[in-house]
Amino acid sequence: MRRFNVTGVCVPEKHYMVDISGKLVQIREMVDRGDYFTINRARQYGKTTTLSLLKKILREDYIVASISFEGLGDNSFASDEAFCAAFIDLVYEALAFSDVPDGYKESWLDTKVTDFRGLSRHITTMCRPDAIGAGKRLVLMIDEVDKTSNNRTYLHFLGLLRDKYLRQQQSEDYTFHSVILAGVYDIRNIKLRMINEGVYLPAATENAIYNSPWNIAADFRVDMSFSPDEIATMLTDYDADHGTGMDIHALAGEIHSFTSGYPFLVSRICQIVDSAPEKDWTPRGVQKALSSILRERNTLFDDLYKNMENNQGLYDLLYDVLMLGKKRTYVVGSPAVDIADIYGIIKETDQGVAVSNRIFELVICNYFIAKDEALPKRRITSVLQEDVVDGGHFDMELCLRKFAEHYAEIFSERDAAFLEREGRLLFLSYLKPLINGQGFYHIESQFTDLRRMDVVVDFGADQFIIELKLWKGEAAHERAYEQLAGYLGSKGATEGYLLTFDFRKGVEKQPRAEWVDFDGKRLFDVIAVADNA
Repeated sequence: MRRFNVTGVCVPEKHYMVDISGKLVQIREMVDRGDYFTINRARQYGKTTTLSLLKKILREDYIVASISFEGLGDNSFASDEAFCAAFIDLVYEALAFSDVPDGYKESWLDTKVTDFRGLSRHITTMCRPDAIGAGKRLVLMIDEVDKTSNNRTYLHFLGLLRDKYLRQQQSEDYTFHSVILAGVYDIRNIKLRMINEGVYLPAATENAIYNSPWNIAADFRVDMSFSPDEIATMLTDYDADHGTGMDIHALAGEIHSFTSGYPFLVSRICQIVDSAPEKDWTPRGVQKALSSILRERNTLFDDLYKNMENNQGLYDLLYDVLMLGKKRTYVVGSPAVDIADIYGIIKETDQGVAVSNRIFELVICNYFIAKDEALPKRRITSVLQEDVVDGGHFDMELCLRKFAEHYAEIFSERDAAFLEREGRLLFLSYLKPLINGQGFYHIESQFTDLRRMDVVVDFGADQFIIELKLWKGEAAHERAYEQLAGYLGSKGATEGYLLTFDFRKGVEKQPRAEWVDFDGKRLFDVIAVADNA
């Protein structure tokens, strides 16, 4: 019986998998053209599985040497001779299960290679048509290629491949027909990795690396994320085996809405639903799986935390977007944007930088909330989940009333400038324990109005749309009604919530918590006031 898999390579005979045949066709076309290219995607994005499936379809027409640098220790990169020996040995082992001419595999070990000049000559010999056989060409795949990308020996090896490729284009050499490098980092952004990881290289070495870029690499434009239709192919296979009667396309859309097709997250949600005793293949079951994911430790989230801790620019970028509702322009070449993109944390939208999926959004927001909670300050502690949850339904009206009542408790612990800037963090810190385990929130910022910040809460079958605003006068408050009513209309909702922070000093202020009818919608209008003086 097949199962869902989130560790290592996925095998069609053993695991439920998304049908990525369309992606493989696109990659196959690049190989047929003889391209050199890098599949650089974030961790656990299906690169290894893609290479495994690609290898199977290429073997019909090519000899495929599929190797990985994952297991190579530092000793393999200690010298040119050690690397050349390790590389040749990897290729030899990779050809064990390939359909190669008699003696061809053994010929890889016949020559003693001690340096890159010798390795270049050996590759030329082994890629000659008369060595491989009529009609056969050799394709090189290297997985985990960036495991040692800050090593000069590795960089010189890439330079060798580049030079041989250019000479082959001029009919002056023989080399691999196509080279596929898979890893998180592209050779063209190795410098960014070195900066991010604090790696130092002597100036002469650095100049040699960056003045000779990997400028033969073809652009890899294949979308490696899963679309709802692709997710549906995996659910269809599962349903055929188990007869769940699930609404396949509705569930595929629900899973995609949280993951944006991030391969690990898609499979992990399905794995959790499948392992639960009730196997609840409904949107509610998907939400329960999401709750489990948010409570677990995994390498993907650990890397996310580590990268935010170690890179202040990345931290500030995500804080601006999620906590402050700021517009951050997606600028290629910005170190923070580039590193966030490499790690699959952000995506480019018409409005600028956005977090790539709702699960990452929740994980990052929870991280910021935890950091804030660790600060020495008074917290709202008198409101418990049982106060606002009754019979599986969340009482958002009561939740907001309580927030407004207790708001003054923390105002004195934080200056007005901080609270005005970070009201969203304050509210989410209050909201999170009340919905935790049963509900979820996500953030929708409208960059055309930087002071508008929408929080959408899903709790069971109910959804609550909350708009956060700063007090700017009655006229601006009336416009907030219009904005919220319009947003509710776009969502097909009839009720919404408006939470306004009033930070004015030295003026008479009145708290507010009342239902307002506006343009056919019911709006619960709450104004949080810290003091009246």
